[in-house]
Amino acid sequence: MSTIAFIPARCGSKSIRFKNIKPLCNKPLIYWAISALQRSESIDKIVVATDCDEIMEVVEGFDKDRLQVYKRESVNAQDSSSTESVMLEYINKEHLDRNTTFILVQATSPFTQPEDFDRALQKYKTGHFDSMLSCVRIKRFFWDENGTPVNYDYRNRPRRQDFSGQLVENGAFYINSVGNIIDYENRLSGKIGIFEMPEYTFIELDEEVDWLIAERLMETYVLKDRTTATGIKLFLTDVDGVLTDAGMYYSENGDELKKFNTKDGMGFKLLKEKDILTGIITSENRELNQRRAIKLKLDFIFQGISNKLETAKKLCKELNIELENVAYIGDDINDLELLSSVGLAACPNDANEKIKRVHGIKILKSRGGEGAVREFVEMHISG
Repeated sequence: MSTIAFIPARCGSKSIRFKNIKPLCNKPLIYWAISALQRSESIDKIVVATDCDEIMEVVEGFDKDRLQVYKRESVNAQDSSSTESVMLEYINKEHLDRNTTFILVQATSPFTQPEDFDRALQKYKTGHFDSMLSCVRIKRFFWDENGTPVNYDYRNRPRRQDFSGQLVENGAFYINSVGNIIDYENRLSGKIGIFEMPEYTFIELDEEVDWLIAERLMETYVLKDRTTATGIKLFLTDVDGVLTDAGMYYSENGDELKKFNTKDGMGFKLLKEKDILTGIITSENRELNQRRAIKLKLDFIFQGISNKLETAKKLCKELNIELENVAYIGDDINDLELLSSVGLAACPNDANEKIKRVHGIKILKSRGGEGAVREFVEMHISG
């Protein structure tokens, strides 16, 4: 039977306005859960249930092939509404088969990875559980308000490595069958299994300071693996300010000239040897760029592009890859959106300061036109 991942995302939030689409590491918070589900091998459909036009617009822009948006009823999107109410609303309206596996996923848990969903679903099915939830093991000593220790003997304080700790819900996801959810009107029922996740996945995103902590945790545990070329299938670059020094030169006859660096040619050759597709994407439309791209035997040439991100998205769809599989070098503010969205981003040393602040970007030693592509490829792709 099929497996549906269900992400409730209300418009309202008491603590942080539009929390579900507030940027976390340069992407809307809800993106991280959707991205992990999309990369999971066990999920057939991803449903975002929202009452919010703003959230709907953001989610529809993700262009994920298994993703759909469900407009939830306002009566089940109030502060007093339970998550179960919108789950049942969707299940009943869609007439889901009782044997369908239903996984409730929280947008406010951005650390969950594809393998977490895959392993949890495997354990759920092979362990003959009725339902399952994700937890973390916290090795903390708890006391009640009467001054009585809850989970240890203070007269025989255990060492951390000898202390088993306690399991706590981290709210990442809950797994059950549609039939059980209908019968018990609850996300959990029957024989309940536990899927244990790392302690860092336990975080409440209720205050601005929580956001800063979450971003640091993302950098340490999630994004660190995205700073390498693993999974890169397409390399794109801007022209002026990257392949050139951004200068325009004119002959006495008024001919326009640009200075390209031959070192970058070897960079493209190294990419070809790794079977990585290559291309340029530039807002300009000049014959010089066309001739240089042909000389370098690039696979794609996009000129006169006003929205580079949309062009890259369309290309990814044609190639059946994700933006996470793309590397891009840009230098100015018209590159900002694309640099913030790809799996591996870089900029020359003399790039615009706003570009240098893009999360996770590689700031190269080379300036534009001084072999920036060659440096990037050798340092971060070819090894």
